Amino acid sequence: MTDWIFLRGLVREQRHWGGFVREFESRVPDAKVHTIDLPGNGVLNTLRSPLTLLEMVNACRSQLQQQGVVPPFRFVSVSMGSMVAVQWAHAYPDEVAAMVLINTSMRPFNRIYQRLRPANYIPILKLLVAGATALQWEQAILKMTSHHPGEPVLESWTHLREHFPVSRWNALRQLWAAARFRAPTRKPCAKVLVLVSEQDQLVSADCSQAIARRWDVPIKVHPSAGHDLTLDDGPWVAQQVLLWVDS
Repeated sequence: MTDWIFLRGLVREQRHWGGFVREFESRVPDAKVHTIDLPGNGVLNTLRSPLTLLEMVNACRSQLQQQGVVPPFRFVSVSMGSMVAVQWAHAYPDEVAAMVLINTSMRPFNRIYQRLRPANYIPILKLLVAGATALQWEQAILKMTSHHPGEPVLESWTHLREHFPVSRWNALRQLWAAARFRAPTRKPCAKVLVLVSEQDQLVSADCSQAIARRWDVPIKVHPSAGHDLTLDDGPWVAQQVLLWVDS
């Protein structure tokens, strides 16, 4: 079996992968998926979110060690989760064999208005400052991240937020860590595949394009999905990974 580590992004948790885990394991031969939470999210929502991505990496390494999962690892990661994967490959290069980076952005490759599209500034600020119900939070997040959300998804994600809420302070700490992270300009030693949604309304697709050009790694573009690419078209993501692994 081949161990794949799945990492979600800002204020998201492992259960937000939904049915994509089964989809991935059914399509990618010998894949064994391990989903873990960043501190402050999901089952770790009572913990304080670290202010640096290296601290997040070390927390994730501890989780995998406790579960008996040993390197080398292969990552499928979304948004801030991809920043964590890149930091992991930079800090512990012998532990990372491959990375699939989905709809991410990083300094020094991308500008701030590309990393978070300006149309989202006020909605996010309202959520963080004015406060909102679990339903309002998830409605806003789905509007920013998905082009194909269904009512069952909204109900499920609202339930998760009600029972495993991410505090406003932890959300701000995660934003700070992501904003301050600076990726190495040289390509990581691991194999890298970049996947990007052309219609991403949260993060500009130009961010992933710039990273792929700078590191000279393959990139595949989905024409219609939103930021949460595995939600909008999980089968497409799994197929791209399968083709990449086979190549």
